[in-house]
Amino acid sequence: MKNIKLFFLSLITVISAAAQDGNKEQLVVPLNDPGKPYKLNVNLVNGSIKIVGYDGKDIMIDGETEGGRKREERSESGMRKLNSHTLSIAAQVKNNQVNVYTEQPNIHIQLTLKIPKGAENIKVETVNDGDIEVSNTSGEMEINNTNGSIKLSNVSGSVVANTVNGDVTATFTTIDPKAPMAFSTTNGNVDVSFPSTLKANVRLKSEQGDVFTDFDISVDKRQPETERTKEGSMYRLNVKDWIYGKIGGGGPEIMMNNLNGNIYARKLKQ
Repeated sequence: MKNIKLFFLSLITVISAAAQDGNKEQLVVPLNDPGKPYKLNVNLVNGSIKIVGYDGKDIMIDGETEGGRKREERSESGMRKLNSHTLSIAAQVKNNQVNVYTEQPNIHIQLTLKIPKGAENIKVETVNDGDIEVSNTSGEMEINNTNGSIKLSNVSGSVVANTVNGDVTATFTTIDPKAPMAFSTTNGNVDVSFPSTLKANVRLKSEQGDVFTDFDISVDKRQPETERTKEGSMYRLNVKDWIYGKIGGGGPEIMMNNLNGNIYARKLKQ
């Protein structure tokens, strides 16, 4: 267990029928080597995650349960049921890697993290009833959601962002000129603003929407990809009509893809 620090925040509160506010507490997590590059992993099942970079040395985690709604239940006899809930957040630190999670996946939690600038790798994931927001950060980022949106603002580095039900939006100050990136959703828009100096190979597709850009794209006139499959007596034909092109002479691939919604590849306004 050498060089391993484990922090727990635990608060138990009985919520009355008149309660309107949730529980909110803060957990302070020091890095093993402050000032040096570090990695951050944040995982939830139910809830939202907000991450903001700041000029500090510790990771500050605010955890909050939802308010009094959905807490009071009434039986047929008119009796009130008052539920007690626990706000439990854990953070494990080892070799300047921080893993943040909750041991109560069925409780809706809102996490807000203030993190020191200088992260080299950030991975964030939630599943139900929550959005993910990341701002003023840099590094290699992997962001996954299922039922919620993803919003990245004033970020630099490289990003892979994917959700199912929600928009994906991002604004870059600078990008990693050697790293590929990908942005996708099933139901929602994909809207990304890049520096005007962008050099990339782009691959764009919206199944039931439109693609918009104010970049000058040299479009590749290649033929659509055709896929034929057979399962028993069933035959299937899929035609994948991607838009391929180059911006600024080309560079690493940037993929933007959705099913229901539009795609926007924008020049960052100075």
